[in-house]
Amino acid sequence: MAKVVELDGPTLAWARDRFAQYYRSASIDPPPRLLRREFAAFPFARETMMRRHASFRTPEEFGRFLRGEVPRHVYYSTAYYRKPSEPTMAQKEWLGADLIFDLDADHLRGAEKLDYAGQLLLVKERLLALVDDFLVRDFGIDPQSMLLAFSGGRGYHVHVREERFLPLTSPERRELVDYLSGTGFDPGSVIGRRREGEPRSEDAPPAGRVAPTRHLAPPEAPGWTGRETRALLALLSRWEALGTEGAAAELESMGVPRPKARRWAGLLITKGGARRIRSDPQLAVPANVVPNDLLEVVLKQAEIVVQGETDAPVTTDIHRLIRLPGSLHGGTGLRVTALARDRLESFDPFRDAVVADAIPGRARVTPRIDAEYPFPDGGVRVRAEQPIELPTTQALFLVLRGEAELRPSPT
Repeated sequence: MAKVVELDGPTLAWARDRFAQYYRSASIDPPPRLLRREFAAFPFARETMMRRHASFRTPEEFGRFLRGEVPRHVYYSTAYYRKPSEPTMAQKEWLGADLIFDLDADHLRGAEKLDYAGQLLLVKERLLALVDDFLVRDFGIDPQSMLLAFSGGRGYHVHVREERFLPLTSPERRELVDYLSGTGFDPGSVIGRRREGEPRSEDAPPAGRVAPTRHLAPPEAPGWTGRETRALLALLSRWEALGTEGAAAELESMGVPRPKARRWAGLLITKGGARRIRSDPQLAVPANVVPNDLLEVVLKQAEIVVQGETDAPVTTDIHRLIRLPGSLHGGTGLRVTALARDRLESFDPFRDAVVADAIPGRARVTPRIDAEYPFPDGGVRVRAEQPIELPTTQALFLVLRGEAELRPSPT
C-alpha cells in the first residue's frame, strides 16, 4: 500500500487543494462491475488510516465520492463481492477476482542502481516482456482483455479480466507466478544430444555408435525452452560485442573466478565459440569450445535474464486492492494512467501522466536534495536549499516525494 510522506498542516492543505482541482474537472470511469467492487482511500490528513468498505451503485455516486473525499490515494478491489460494503471478507461473499500482475522497481533486479526515471524505463521494458512473452504467447491471453496501467509511482499493473481466470484460487494463481519465475525449470533441458547426421526429430532412430553432439532447442520452441535458447543466443551476441575483456568481466560478476573467466571468454570470443554456435543452423554446441561447466553457467545466466518478475503477493491475493486508474498517486501527483498495449512503447510518465491542464499555475519550493527529472521542455534540475519556481504539477511531485518543501507555506 501507499508510502505516505508526512506533510505539515499548510502544505497538506495546499496539496489537497491541488488534488481537489483535479477531481473537480477529471472524468474518471469506474471499473467494470461497479456494484461488486469495494473501494478504499487514504485521506489528506495527518491521520492516514485507510478508509475501507465503500461501495457505489452508480457512476454518478462514484464521481461524487472522489470530488467530496479528495483522496490522497484511492483503490478498488480486484475481487467481485456479493456485498462489497460489508466489514469482513466472509460477509462480503467473494464471487471471483481479476488476475493482476504488479511490476514495481522494488522487485526488479538492477533497479537499485538506477535513478527514478531509469527505474521507470526498466519497469516498462520488463512489462513488455511480461505481456508479450508470457501472458500473450504462453498463457494465450487476448490483449484486448488486458488493461495496462502506470501506477503513478514506480511501476505498472496488468489487469486481466477474462472470465476463465476470475474463479482461480490463490494456490492456482501461485502456479502462474511460479511459471513466470521459472520455478522448477532446468536450464539444461534446452540442450539435446544427438548423433551427427541425425535429423532433429526426437523420434529418429539411433545411428550406430557415433558420439552424440549437443544442440540447443530451436528458438521458436514453445515455453521456457525456446525462451532460454533466445536468451542464450542474445547473451552470446552481447558478449561478442563487448569483446573478450567485457565478457570476462561479466563472467566474473556471475561468480566465476578470474582465471577461469578469462579462459572461458577466450574460448567464446577469441576462438569464436559464440560465433560458431550462433551461426550454426543446427545450433550445435561443440564440447571442445564450450565445456560443460561453462555451458552450465551461461545457461543459468540466460535463465535469470528471462525470468518474469512480478510482485507475487499481488497476483496470489484474491482480495487485493489496486490503484484506481484515473486517480492521482498521493506520493507523486502523477495520474494512474490506463494504457492499451499499442500505446505502451510511446508512453512517457513525465509527459503523459502529468495533469498540468487540470492543475495549472506555478509554485515556489525549496529542494531538500539535488535532483533531476526528464519532464518536458528541458526537464527539471534542482539543487538542495536553492529555492526555485516550477509548474505546480512539478512542485507537487517534489513535495509529495519529500524532496522539496513548499516555502513560504501557503496561506
